[in-house]
Amino acid sequence: MNRYWMCVLFSGFLEILWVTGLKYSETTLQWAGTFVAIMISFVMIIIATKFLPVGTVYAIFAGIGTGGTVIVEMLFFGEPFSLLKIGLIVLLLAGVMGLKVITSAGTEPIGEEGKG
Repeated sequence: MNRYWMCVLFSGFLEILWVTGLKYSETTLQWAGTFVAIMISFVMIIIATKFLPVGTVYAIFAGIGTGGTVIVEMLFFGEPFSLLKIGLIVLLLAGVMGLKVITSAGTEPIGEEGKG
């Protein structure tokens, strides 16, 4: 898998951490960790969007963050479990994966590497 897609995936997983941190951080150290996760996540997304389609990158980033945050809330923080929630997360992730699949692997990079 190309390194820019790895950036997108990693930043999506960081999004789960920082969104959870926004809700549950109490100490200065926890808030600092949340801030660092936000910064790394957005820097990686910015890098990825220089070389990958912005709409697809954002959809994957948001899908991982949304689905992952709901799952983390249910598993670790007592959010009520619902089959409907799980079904909707699966639908969301299917749409995100569909966007990735239909995004042409052979598209020219948009950034510096794509210049003549």
